[in-house]
Amino acid sequence: MSVRRWVSGAAAIVLSASLIAAAAPSRVTYQASSADFANPERGLYHHTSSCDAGAFDENVLRGYRTTENISLVMCIFYLRDYRTSPISAAALTHLQNQLDTVRRAGLKVVLRFAYTDTDDADATPNQVSAHLDQLAPYLQRNADVISVVQAGLIGTWGEWWDTRNFGDEGVISAQNWADRKRVTDKLLSVLPASRAIQLRTPKFKRTMYGTGAVPRIGHHNDCFLASPDDYGTYENPAVEYPYLQQDTRTNPMGGETCVVNPPRSQCPTAVSELSGFHWSYLNVNYNPDVIAGFAAEGCLPDIKRKLGYRLTLTSGTYPSSASRGGPLAISIGLRNDGWAAPYNPRTVRLVLRSNTTGAVTRIPLPADPRTWQPGATTLAQTVTVPSALATGSYRLLLELPDPLLANRPEYSIRLANEGTWEAATGFNNLNATVSIR
Repeated sequence: MSVRRWVSGAAAIVLSASLIAAAAPSRVTYQASSADFANPERGLYHHTSSCDAGAFDENVLRGYRTTENISLVMCIFYLRDYRTSPISAAALTHLQNQLDTVRRAGLKVVLRFAYTDTDDADATPNQVSAHLDQLAPYLQRNADVISVVQAGLIGTWGEWWDTRNFGDEGVISAQNWADRKRVTDKLLSVLPASRAIQLRTPKFKRTMYGTGAVPRIGHHNDCFLASPDDYGTYENPAVEYPYLQQDTRTNPMGGETCVVNPPRSQCPTAVSELSGFHWSYLNVNYNPDVIAGFAAEGCLPDIKRKLGYRLTLTSGTYPSSASRGGPLAISIGLRNDGWAAPYNPRTVRLVLRSNTTGAVTRIPLPADPRTWQPGATTLAQTVTVPSALATGSYRLLLELPDPLLANRPEYSIRLANEGTWEAATGFNNLNATVSIR
């Protein structure tokens, strides 16, 4: 009798051990990729013509993404003919058509409105405000393909210099500053709250909004590396550099180079400042000689990879089994190898895909990629398995879709790993399975 009890006890011990082994979480280590690939709202961008003039070619735009790994185009929409009148219906229709083409091609725009590219003939503050009222529904309707809006509207090229109505360079009155702030505030009010604007110099933001943290107002430098002060971009680099380094951690930064200016316009300074100021995008078309210099010196591949975010899986810990209606604890190690965090809202989902039927179940994760600064982060969450989920084996995947384009996989974030990306679904395969009981 005692022998039978011993055998039963041993069997129970073996059974218990097997259950523990079956339930033990598994750890997966991921291999990083050095490849250059397209990801939304970051990287090199194309700017080849005025957005109000010709029409975007959908095939050309799609080719930027599929053959050049470029997901952004600049749209500077000039309102030359409307300095003293409402924007015409034809012009507004053209703007909508341009944004529709960008959407079909799977890209986004860096958007700017301006009145002139030749002189100081811009519009009055009242006229600008009226135009922004006209543009408001177009900005709202097309927020999904607007990556960021440069403040524009004032001065030559919309860069706030050489302006007839807002105080010229170096001679800006208190009223001029009030008018400039009025335009900026109006632009913020008509733009969806999920989108940011950018100002041309740190001085503009610091003068109008102070030196503290102000969300939704980033920066663009359109004479990057051109001179010691980047042709007037900086008034006091000793103060503005530290300010910009901090402010661009949470507000978008981008722009273009201007002229060849060695050694400042060469790779060491370029990479240092692109990284330090958290650049997310850079014009590949201008200045072509500066960009060619980056290529010749060997830093262009690094710039392509590191502009904006570059999120990489490092490791993950996942349960081998879970119960319907019960907890499922995951821990995903991520590293941002880019120079900036994502700057627009982004959804994060754990995906369970049935290995039997292919059915997909998405579980939202309470995470905000805009907080994933350069360096390491851990996505540790315990979620509840839906009680209606069928029993069986499920593949685990991670999805980071655009909340406004959730059904377009090309707008989802691709992680920089080998063997994880699924272009057809926009999922990142975590290379783990879980048995749902």
